[in-house]
Amino acid sequence: MSKLRRQLSANTTNVVETKSLIDIKAHTGNLYESIAIIAKRANQINIALKEELHNKLEEFASHTDSLEEIHENKEQIEISRAYEKMPNPAILATQEFMDGKVYFRNNEDDLFR
Repeated sequence: MSKLRRQLSANTTNVVETKSLIDIKAHTGNLYESIAIIAKRANQINIALKEELHNKLEEFASHTDSLEEIHENKEQIEISRAYEKMPNPAILATQEFMDGKVYFRNNEDDLFR
């Protein structure tokens, strides 16, 4: 298991849990800003996971294999299933945000200082 996957899936369930909007809003003072931050972080996680998965699956890519050999590659199937069982990037991003592990700043505040 890669370092990224261990870090992301530690202490996070696959089940969606209801979050208090007041708790989400408390981090930034604005609910929509908090949701935008979570969405951006979820996108970052998704991109990183896709790149990692494609790099692992690229090891199995062979342009000369027959159709039968492609379908019987069990290691490739195991890797794909492991990634499918991981929590959704939005769940991971929300958990990181609620734990205070996401760094964010407001550029508008910097302009007026």
